[in-house]
Amino acid sequence: MNKNTLTEEQENILKYKHTEVPFSGTYDNFYEKGTYVCGWCNASLYKSENKFDAGCGWPAFDDEIPGAVVREGDKHPIFGTEIVCAHCHGHLGHVYDGEHFTEKDVRHCANSLALQFIPEGQELPPVAKK
Repeated sequence: MNKNTLTEEQENILKYKHTEVPFSGTYDNFYEKGTYVCGWCNASLYKSENKFDAGCGWPAFDDEIPGAVVREGDKHPIFGTEIVCAHCHGHLGHVYDGEHFTEKDVRHCANSLALQFIPEGQELPPVAKK
């Protein structure tokens, strides 16, 4: 399977590392049970039980599926550390440590346009070839 066809906005985020406008994304205030996959390659990234309301305007997760997300670059106090999909290297957003939102003390701040939600009980889509 090839990677998903992206809209212009998704391409700007996943390929060119842009950020969507805060509070504009589908998954900011969204709390159904299921799995969040990469919008570009369908690799599983986050489980709904790790999503929380950080009030930041983007979906926030305090844990990723093991091995699904890669931190890239240096930690920046304001902008965090960039996170990408471990499978396709599509830009997801940023991760922050030490904010004390949850017991895990980490916040993955992801762009809704970089994600696709698969409801619990629905089969996960096949992951694209590298």
